[in-house]
Amino acid sequence: MKKAHVGSNFDDFLREDGLLADCEAGALRRVVMWQLEQEMKRRRISRAALASRMKTSRATLDELFSETESPLTLQLLERAALALGRRLKVELA
Repeated sequence: MKKAHVGSNFDDFLREDGLLADCEAGALRRVVMWQLEQEMKRRRISRAALASRMKTSRATLDELFSETESPLTLQLLERAALALGRRLKVELA
């Protein structure tokens, strides 16, 4: 006989503590940054070259890729995507 899970799931725990939105936002940021880095590797584009294509400073780009929760705008993400020949797609699910 299989036992059903007792209690709520981890998302419920995070929601109850008011942490779910922050956790999901952080995860989404890491995924998008990983995708940008993979595309840079695939195209053999350095951060300095990407910054030049985006017409921004290397410091701004370093902040974009930093592990800290620095401010991130959709405009900056879109500029990075376009500089790599890609498009940013955002949708509600």
